[in-house]
Amino acid sequence: MTLPPLDEAYLLNFLVELLNTPSPTGFTDAAIALCEQRLAAFSGLVLKRTRKGALLAVWTGERQDAPRAITAHVDTLGAMVKEIKADGRLKLTQIGSYAWNSIEGEGCTVFPRQGKPVRGSILLTKASSHVYGQETGKSERDGDTLEVRLDAKVFFADEVRDLGLEVGDFVAFDPRVTVENGFVRSRHLDDKAGVAAILAAVKAMSENGLKPRQTTYILLSNHEEVGHGAAGIPAEVHEVLAVDMAAVGDGQESDEYHATLCVKDSSGPYDHHLSNRLRSLAEENGIPYKVDIYPYYSSDAQAYWRQGGDAAVALIGPGVDASHNYERTHLEALRATAQWIMAYLLGD
Repeated sequence: MTLPPLDEAYLLNFLVELLNTPSPTGFTDAAIALCEQRLAAFSGLVLKRTRKGALLAVWTGERQDAPRAITAHVDTLGAMVKEIKADGRLKLTQIGSYAWNSIEGEGCTVFPRQGKPVRGSILLTKASSHVYGQETGKSERDGDTLEVRLDAKVFFADEVRDLGLEVGDFVAFDPRVTVENGFVRSRHLDDKAGVAAILAAVKAMSENGLKPRQTTYILLSNHEEVGHGAAGIPAEVHEVLAVDMAAVGDGQESDEYHATLCVKDSSGPYDHHLSNRLRSLAEENGIPYKVDIYPYYSSDAQAYWRQGGDAAVALIGPGVDASHNYERTHLEALRATAQWIMAYLLGD
């Protein structure tokens, strides 16, 4: 097959826009709306929201005898207000799994139920080494020792509540997006990079008058980081392809310049036959790829299986360095992922 050309400028521009749209799990309406708006521009897709607020696109294919699903997630790591402390600082509870020290010093935004968002910083309670000396370096980083310092003139809990803030408000971390020399550096490339690759693939096919080989459901989920984002994949699908980040680090095959096929994660192996077919598709289309195993990783595809889904599942995605931290990938990995998605959609 001949893959249509990819609009790399679109891929990067949409990715930056999505990264700059706050969407911690449970607070994803704006990110879902952005994706819905972009997908609505492409012909042949029927869009709807699931009851859990995810976005499901139905793309009628050349055949309907073995429907497929592709999924990626817009929800990210984040936090909620656990407590308004007596001095006007905020205590946090985590959304998703990450090391507390990975968010120390980060800017953030707190979203009240009503009223304007309030900016702040996530800091150690004993942040000043001029005051606390060696305690600053030696203190444990956890939910009790990190807090939000609001950019507001507040000294007491009641003054914080006067701003409209309360326990349960969502807190989004600044993504700090940069694009330079082909590198994209940002928080939350997991999994907004995967979402951008899907949309770029759909755009390339749609604008060249191409339909998927099989009717395909595209689920942009919004609860992956807490383990139940796969709800919404229709029962009639025969295969599910998750597009999620590939973790880079010591002992791993993945890097920032390739797409990766994950054949096993913390939940167990992915479907052997579908994984092998994806390898063949990459090789036939000259798509550079890696194969890897992640011991501390799971995905919506595995969640789909745990929920009783009866379909083959596999996972591909761009290599992302420093996952669940201040992440980085490269255009080469994004390009390869989008091309692999097209090869899968167009293939038998």
